[in-house]
Amino acid sequence: MIQEINFDGIVGPSHNYAGLSPGNLAAARNAGATSHPRAAALQGIEKMRRNLALGLTQGVLLPHPRPDHRWLAALNSDYATARPHLQARAFSASPMWAANAATVSPAADCADRRCHLTVANLVTMPHRSHEWPVTLAQLRLAFADSAFVVHPPIPAPFGDEGAANHMRLCAAHDAPGVEVFVYGESSGPFPARQNREASEAIARGHRLDPARTLFVQQSEAAIAAGAFHNDVVAVANERTLFTHEHAFADPAAFYADLRRLLPEVEIVEVPAAQVSLAEAIRSYLFNAQLVTVPGGGQTLIVPGEARDSAPVWSWLQDHLGSNGPIRAVEVVDVRESMANGGGPACLRLRVVCDPATVDPRFLVDAAKLDSIADVIAAHWPEEIAFDRIGDPALLAQVESAHRALHEALDLVRLIDS
Repeated sequence: MIQEINFDGIVGPSHNYAGLSPGNLAAARNAGATSHPRAAALQGIEKMRRNLALGLTQGVLLPHPRPDHRWLAALNSDYATARPHLQARAFSASPMWAANAATVSPAADCADRRCHLTVANLVTMPHRSHEWPVTLAQLRLAFADSAFVVHPPIPAPFGDEGAANHMRLCAAHDAPGVEVFVYGESSGPFPARQNREASEAIARGHRLDPARTLFVQQSEAAIAAGAFHNDVVAVANERTLFTHEHAFADPAAFYADLRRLLPEVEIVEVPAAQVSLAEAIRSYLFNAQLVTVPGGGQTLIVPGEARDSAPVWSWLQDHLGSNGPIRAVEVVDVRESMANGGGPACLRLRVVCDPATVDPRFLVDAAKLDSIADVIAAHWPEEIAFDRIGDPALLAQVESAHRALHEALDLVRLIDS
């Protein structure tokens, strides 16, 4: 049965606060702080448990090997002698944010009726630019069935950051949809992360219908305010677009196109007068999982920071009382991820497919999540002070933890190949 599956990135044992992403205000604000990898990973596991309790199908993507010795070797360096900024970039646990793993087009939208995934190149940020080979290997294993086509990344210099800048609206997950690619133009102090030409190349590769594919510019104000990805200011699910008033450069034209292509679309726009752009970004109101639960209602899964914001929580309560499309709000604790600039939506990649076509090692139930949590509790560092990133003992612990997880999930081939 065709359905949406959320594949969450398991937070890796090297999770730390190096502040490597200009434009990501939370990451910059917490640069140099002590991180808690074990707590971060267990918070992510708990979020997945909550998804299962809602009746959702849940999958996982695994942490990447860290430090990335192959990347350093390509720079004619090694970890012991690398300069500190290269050590930090090689040690980053940023693959936890699975929304940046790939752009996904369900089979119903593609001319060949196969689900297409294009791995993101992430070239804008050096610490993320070396993620794609491991991501590609994982996705080609998880989606090896003939129902899928997994593409390598679009070449540099055309920056692509995956599903975080892509939305899909449809009458139902298994019905043909309207695919929306959101791109940016550099503005103010921060770089735009998504290039329009990269998005257009992905749409061609996925064999999408041009008549049902939109390319929409993110507002310069949103980028300048710290919305480094579109999913910080907008999220879509089935026929609902949930967005901030200032998310897009020309919202009126975008909304008109949506209504023309999908007349039943419901656009829920949060006015800046009620929730400022700065407050939306600080609370990650829109970096939420908007999901359809069994029975057909829509639930918004928000971080605890959204509940802690008076204007955000007030708006949510008003919406719930208005009989709007969002019928319930679930609050999850992902504070360690939030402190590095990623909320509930950053942690997951959505794939619409038949679960029977997915390698079962990447799908989880409550028992498998318990097993993963046991590995994390036994092997993940409790904390990482920023000045320990070069500590050989820490590196050995991180590498041992990584292998232990892969062995527990029977996926050690991913690190031994």
